[in-house]
Formats: sequence, C-alpha cells, structure tokens
Amino acid sequence: MSRQNYTFTSESVSEGHPDKVCDRISDAVLDAFLREEPEARVACETFATTDRVVIGGEVGLSDQDKLHDYMAHIDDIARACIKDIGYEQDKFHHETVEVTNLLHEQSAHIAQGVDAADNKDEGAGDQGIMFGYATTETPALMPAPIQYSHAILRRLAEVRKNGTEPALGPDAKSQLSVIYRDGNPVGVSSIVLSTQHLDEALTSDDIRQIVEPYIRETLPDGWLTAETEWHVNPTGKFVIGGPDGDAGLTGRKIIVDTYGGAAPHGGGAFSGKDPTKVDRSAAYAARYLAKNVVAAGMAERCTIQLSYAIGVSKPLSIYADTHGTGQIADAVIEKAVGQVMDLTPRGIREHLQLNKPIYQRTAAYGHFGREPDADGGFSWERTDLADALKQAV
Repeated sequence: MSRQNYTFTSESVSEGHPDKVCDRISDAVLDAFLREEPEARVACETFATTDRVVIGGEVGLSDQDKLHDYMAHIDDIARACIKDIGYEQDKFHHETVEVTNLLHEQSAHIAQGVDAADNKDEGAGDQGIMFGYATTETPALMPAPIQYSHAILRRLAEVRKNGTEPALGPDAKSQLSVIYRDGNPVGVSSIVLSTQHLDEALTSDDIRQIVEPYIRETLPDGWLTAETEWHVNPTGKFVIGGPDGDAGLTGRKIIVDTYGGAAPHGGGAFSGKDPTKVDRSAAYAARYLAKNVVAAGMAERCTIQLSYAIGVSKPLSIYADTHGTGQIADAVIEKAVGQVMDLTPRGIREHLQLNKPIYQRTAAYGHFGREPDADGGFSWERTDLADALKQAV
C-alpha cells in the first residue's frame, strides 16, 4: 500500500530561464526544418551565456542545397526567440547578442540505423528507456505539484508580456510543496517564487505584493492558508537574470519538462530532437498511453515504460504499473497498449502526427498536461484511445 498522507514538492522554471531559452531556440530550429520537410532530421543543442548563443548539432534534409540555404536563417531564428521571451537587457539583448551556428549534416552512420530500407522498417534513433505517467489528482491527469508550478509561471508571463506587470523580468522559478491527505492534494505547505525584476529599488516584499494575487487566483480555493510558508525572492534583488546571470543549455530541465519527480524519467531530453528520436516521441507515446488508461477508468494512476534499441523498430519491452489502483491487471494493460497502438518509431509518428512544426510551444511550462491544439500540437494529450483500450481488455 502506497503512502496516503505526505508532502511532495515540484518546481518549474519560466520561458526566460537560461536553460529554457536554449530549449526554445533548439525547438525553433527544429520547427523551421520540419516546416520545410516533414521528414527532416534534427538534433539541435544550444548554449547561452553573457552576450552569446552557440547552436550546434546535426540536421538533415533530402535536398542538401536547401539545407545550406536554411543554415543562413539560424541567426534570425535565435534572435526571434530571444525577442519573444522578452530579453532586451544589457549583456543579453536580441539585437546585439552574438549567435554562432555550428550545425552540420547528420551522421551517415546514425542515418543508416534510422532510415527505412528494402529489408527493414525505420529504426529507433537511439537506445533508451522512456516513461509516461498519468494520475487523477488534477483535471489534466497530471501530478498537482508540477501542474500548478507551471500554471503560476504561465500566469506571471502573461501579465508581464501584456504590460499589466512591467516590473517583472523574463527569468523566474516556482516551487510548490503540496500536502496530500488520503492520497489527494489538499493544500500547499510552502511556496517559493523567485522572479527577475527590472527595477533595482524593489524589495522582496514589493515583489510579493505584485505576484501574490496571481498565485492565489491560479491555485485551487483553500490550498493557501495562514500556515503556508511564502518565500518570494528570498535572496533579495534579482535584476541580473537569464543567460547573463547563469549559463543555459538545452536539455537540463528534464524533470521540469515531465512530471516534477512524481514519476520515473528515462534520462533523455526532448528539445531540439526530431520525432525519429524515441527519447522524445516514445516519451510522448508513453504519456498518451498512460493518460488513456486512466481516462478509460482502468486505474487512478498509471506508469508506462517503453524501451528501444538503435536501428530496431519494435520496442524491446512494454511495462505498466497502476500502483495498486488498477481495475485491470497490469499485465493485461501491457498487452492492450501494444495492441491499440503501433509503437514503432514510424507508428508513433503517424499516430500522433508528430512530423509537424509543433515543438517550439513545448519548450516551456511542460510537455504534458497541456490542451491539444487544433493544428496537432500536444496530440499526445488526447484521450481518444480510451474506448479502444476498453475493447482490448
């Protein structure tokens, strides 16, 4: 029997966090290539520091002349991301930052394992393990601590960008310690919020007066009480932010991107990777399957694990764990998910329609727990597989 009464903590970071600036640029490069060619291959990494952005990795198009043409636009893509995030500060400004493009053509040795051929289906882009998770504790079927940590920062970004709160800067972090009773989230024991501000005269108390109303409107009624501890900008001033305050790198916020530590993580990052990379696509598939298991009423919590070998199309294993909440045996669920969805890399991409320029929007505030978009974005958040799972079991 799992514990029913405890406190669990998760954190989120804003789109202006140095690592998230890098995730955003990497995914923007990916989207640009997928817009040109849905089968484009991209593995893009970004590094950012004071007045500098360095972009590297490998890309591939069927027409190599177009590949060279697109290389010329990488600088503009990076600057557009930085501008949209809101960086116009000394030592990190979208107009003056130095952008270095070190992207190169995809390795032929990697391509030979991934590409389909006469005698083989398209293989996985790498070996690895991927996890998906879902729980009934929030309407989005996500763990409450990470879901509401994201929601707070999204709300603060909205009022910063629309001009309601011009004192706030792009760089921010949130952290919620959520109280569970009888297995359900019921309150917040502590909240940590650190946000960059543009006026050096503002104190921590001033920042709390700005952000507290938005935090209160974001969290469920009754979750904040007189006993809740508040830590708003606990170190004092936070004027120097973003890559000027701390270097950033693609793929360093994998727990923020997923379940806030409430579920296992296979270790692979998402941003900058095209959907032949199962680090990304199979993690999306695992979330899709876990969410549909829960949406079908088969369990209150579900973890799905998938594993792959580079160049091999079919998953090596499928594992399900309903954490003692299942209405159906875990082994039956394992068999069912493999029946209702083709879990080869090609099958995942086609089922979830992943060969689209839909990735830049995933770079901040989590890859999961978001509403599916009409253009196919966040397709892995649909619950359209629930009926098929019911029939399969």
